[in-house]
Amino acid sequence: MTTAAHPVSALAPNYHPLPVTVAHGEGSWVTDTAGRRYLDLLSAYSALNFGHRHPALVAAAHAQLDRLTLTSRAFDHDLLEPFATRLAGLVGPLLAGTSHLVLPMNTGAEAVETAVKAARKWGYEVKGVPADRATIVVADGNFHGRTTTIVSFSTDPDARRGFGPFTPGFVSVPYGDADALAAALDDTVVAVLLEPVQGEQGVVVPPDDYLPAVRALCDRADVLLVADEIQSGLGRTGSTLACERWDVRPDLVTLGKALGGGVVPVSAVVGRADVLEVLTAGTHGSTFGGNPMACAVGLAVIDLLEPGTLQARARTLGERMGERLGPLVDDERLSGLRTIGLWAGLDVAPSAPGGPATGRELCERLLARGVLAKDTHGATIRLAPPLTIDVEDLDRALDHVVDAVRG
Repeated sequence: MTTAAHPVSALAPNYHPLPVTVAHGEGSWVTDTAGRRYLDLLSAYSALNFGHRHPALVAAAHAQLDRLTLTSRAFDHDLLEPFATRLAGLVGPLLAGTSHLVLPMNTGAEAVETAVKAARKWGYEVKGVPADRATIVVADGNFHGRTTTIVSFSTDPDARRGFGPFTPGFVSVPYGDADALAAALDDTVVAVLLEPVQGEQGVVVPPDDYLPAVRALCDRADVLLVADEIQSGLGRTGSTLACERWDVRPDLVTLGKALGGGVVPVSAVVGRADVLEVLTAGTHGSTFGGNPMACAVGLAVIDLLEPGTLQARARTLGERMGERLGPLVDDERLSGLRTIGLWAGLDVAPSAPGGPATGRELCERLLARGVLAKDTHGATIRLAPPLTIDVEDLDRALDHVVDAVRG
């Protein structure tokens, strides 16, 4: 039923947003159409790691708009090779192998699809897996995007229901269980695809021995380790890649979200040259992948990350956030709390007197207090403030979180 409060919309109903319409953003703050200001603790799922309209990123985009916006990959442009070289220089030393390539795309899902294709082709041409038999092992609770292939190996009923038939070639095992992974590594497996931290699942951090064990198992079985760092990468966890936190070097890494600084969609697969070089001319591509605007903003993002100060800041502020929120678990106001870097997953305790019954209700309480956050999987909300947030603004926002949880 259409009412004055809920007018007819031309949008398909595939989202259930909070009731706020944002008109302006700057730094950690946004302003809605009524002029009310909010602290943004979602950062567009880490796409806004550097805050809204970071001056260096906006300047790079403005300057590029005056020069060149698109060539397609039929021709090179003057920023494509510099972008690839700089991104390989930032991320390559954190990966397995000694020589690395970059394959630019647009969205995170495209980057994951690219990694899947590269792993399969490598499996056939290099490892020698029989044609059309390649298997990729994934983890329960994963979120890698929403394409038909990717939802084929999701364990989220909402992501899968109604979208079959599904793409074969994937086996899912429990996240954090190295023994289950070992049991799945037969001769058809070409890659293990994992999020080092499961963001959409509620910032689920694996046991400390898990990722090192995964790396060792992949080495033993001659299997590629593909790390999806689209949400966790580029500073969010207190390091350039989350894998660094466990001293693990993947063979391929998928990047997105923050790589475009919240200005334009930018993604990429970065990894071993001997793997990515199987994608020869005509086997894969994108009209907009690596476009001049994307490269201009991506280069400015790399400029921000190369000194390492934002990564260190995320680690320090994340510790502060954990110290502030930890007592809510001790007092049984939250049933769970997970933090890594400037990233947190909070599980509400529905039985707590006066507390929120669901993650959505907690987000609505925060909205009324001028703070933006987002729920996931019913009882959980995620906090991902911009890495550039002022300490005073972070404390102010956390005051509101504590107040909203306590009721």
